[in-house]
Amino acid sequence: MAKVISFLTRTRGHGKPDWTDWVSYTYLGLGVLLMFLPVIWLGLSSFKTDAELARFPPRILPMEAETVVVPGYDEPLALFEITDGEYAGETLAQIRRIGLVAQMVRPDDPETRLKVNIQDRKPIESFSLATDNYVELFEKFNFLKFFMNSVFITATATIIMLTVNSMAAFALSKYQFRGRMVVLALVIGTLMIPQTVVLVPLFLITKELNMADSLWGVIIPGAATPTGVFLLRQYMLTIPDEILDAARMDKASEWKIFWRIIIPLSAPAIAVLAILAIMWRWNDFLWPLIVLSSTENFTLQLALNSFQGDLETQWSNLLAMTMLVLLPIACVFAFLQKYIATGIASTGGK
Repeated sequence: MAKVISFLTRTRGHGKPDWTDWVSYTYLGLGVLLMFLPVIWLGLSSFKTDAELARFPPRILPMEAETVVVPGYDEPLALFEITDGEYAGETLAQIRRIGLVAQMVRPDDPETRLKVNIQDRKPIESFSLATDNYVELFEKFNFLKFFMNSVFITATATIIMLTVNSMAAFALSKYQFRGRMVVLALVIGTLMIPQTVVLVPLFLITKELNMADSLWGVIIPGAATPTGVFLLRQYMLTIPDEILDAARMDKASEWKIFWRIIIPLSAPAIAVLAILAIMWRWNDFLWPLIVLSSTENFTLQLALNSFQGDLETQWSNLLAMTMLVLLPIACVFAFLQKYIATGIASTGGK
């Protein structure tokens, strides 16, 4: 910890900050603020009530009006501080509001009703986390079922994608055969085709294979990606062919060369593709929306869509579930993000 603090506080000057230090730290601070402020705002907003979310102007911290139990009333009454008028300086509880006038009572004198202009009062509020937003998710929806569907699709699709893409990349990088560059050009050319163009034929094929409205119908169509093939091929080209020739002289099969030599040496690039595949699959919305129709097969992304209706959107629950959806992928990215820079840099090394 001491080394981290020393690194963050070091300066170019002799004991005091130089002007370049101020510029650097200001620039880095603004960058951190721009990146993390939306996430912080989302996290704090997920603990706000619907009334607080509808408040204008909005506030960063979740606040809630303080209430008091007054004899003779079934529900707790909101407390207000009177700032002007006849009852200035007092703390009153509101019974109801009629236009610009609020009917209020003193907590210790519930029998006497007072009329106060709404401009002469200020609500008494305190910091409060609306944890019910998260509790209601498990009451309204089968959250664990949706979570397991997303985990199964993400894990299975990632494993299949890595296997298929690595085999294709191995063939295109280490084997000499007629039409190799044509195949590579076709693979790369598919990157220029928008996904929306192939959605209809892809759905018809999935339906003919009896995979519609199933998790496998979401997984199989994305078993191979041109991005993954190209990335792994570029990395495998940096592996010396002499290593493979030596293995063949020792009578190693092509399958053994692939699993024992190519896969271990390609670990950085495979790690990058794994991270990208997890992010793609976890955040995928359009294709599952087309293929899946049964609620029990929904992923978390489709469950998020159910909070938004034509006339009303349940913002408190929507924001809470958004945070739960972001947490797994954020953890994966936080622990494995170092492989992205090293792996992508390595793919363009030669």
